[in-house]
Amino acid sequence: MIETVPVTTGSDTHTHSRRRFLRQAGGLAALTALTGTGVLSWRTATQGVLSPATGPAYVAWGQFHDRGGQPLDLVRAAVLAASAHNTQPWRFRLATGRIDLYAVPDRTTGTMDQLRREMYISLGCALENLTLAAQAAGLAPSVRVTPDPADPTLAASVQLGSGEPLDSLLYRAIPDRHTNRGPYRTGRPVPAGVLDEMAALATEPDTSVVWWTGAGDKHTFADLTVRATEAIVADHAQAADDYRWWRDTPAAIQHFRDGITLDASGLPPLVRAAGKILPGQSRAEYGASWIASTRDTHVTTAAAFGAVVVHDPADHAQRVRAGRVWQRMHLWATAHGLGLQPLNQMLERADRELATGQQPVFGTAVAALLPERGWAPVMPFRIGYPTIDPLPSPRRSAADVTTRS
Repeated sequence: MIETVPVTTGSDTHTHSRRRFLRQAGGLAALTALTGTGVLSWRTATQGVLSPATGPAYVAWGQFHDRGGQPLDLVRAAVLAASAHNTQPWRFRLATGRIDLYAVPDRTTGTMDQLRREMYISLGCALENLTLAAQAAGLAPSVRVTPDPADPTLAASVQLGSGEPLDSLLYRAIPDRHTNRGPYRTGRPVPAGVLDEMAALATEPDTSVVWWTGAGDKHTFADLTVRATEAIVADHAQAADDYRWWRDTPAAIQHFRDGITLDASGLPPLVRAAGKILPGQSRAEYGASWIASTRDTHVTTAAAFGAVVVHDPADHAQRVRAGRVWQRMHLWATAHGLGLQPLNQMLERADRELATGQQPVFGTAVAALLPERGWAPVMPFRIGYPTIDPLPSPRRSAADVTTRS
């Protein structure tokens, strides 16, 4: 059933459905039609239609530039890292000459990340940003990953020293890196030399990068991704845990300062604006939209697919290191005009199968994707040349996620 909401102007009552309206009308036509109903005049003020990605939930992006070489400045860079579903599952403890990075297990996607693979990869992304910021400040970071076997929430400890500042290309890309969920430019492959350069960034122990560039391999990857998305949406628990991180109102965005938003969805500006004006999506509509965008945009327009791989996907340290590689690659791609987007659905289903004792349908299919034994993917993704500039996602500030010992 399609959710509808009546909109009254004068003596007329109009019922609009976001999904049906956006399907039947282009962005400009949608905005023109809604202007005639009077909806635009009041919803633009309350839904952030004309000023996307603004307000207190986005202040952290500007704070990156407030550099003073202090430990909190390094955390300001770290909180801008990628994280699964923008859950930001991190906490930082500042001590004299050291920063400890902790997992916050409550900030996970539940059955969508049942083995906590994505949580540790997200922590690795934050660690990479923090390390780059420490290098830029001349603080000569020394990193220990999962240093305390008795405390699995301690993802890393970073000892700070002194050295020559290293203001790298990757560091400068931190405030511009955003997940690009929009369509990529079809007919423009990413040169093999570029893919080789990106793969060479996997310098962390027990990590590597695999690419799928041939037509047959891309079709297999795409088909598996779409089928996994459909399976997630059909799984009541996974669908509910996924939808829990959807923020579709300004109030929710400013309150939580996390999650997935319409601004970061990769839609064209006018269609995105029309989507804000219309009533929000139900969970069923949200799932249907995700399947459609995965099938019709994400896998269809990808120039290639890739994955960060490790030897032991259950090892927390290898997951954290894989996260560092993913963040490094994403920063490099940002600096070189490329778009990246995680496509974790196949692993979210494989992990769910393993955690619940189901037949390893997706687990077997994922293993068959890899050309070499001894490696397992922990971060599948797509790559291409973007057609839309991505917008930032909301962020909790460094002060919100930091304690002092």
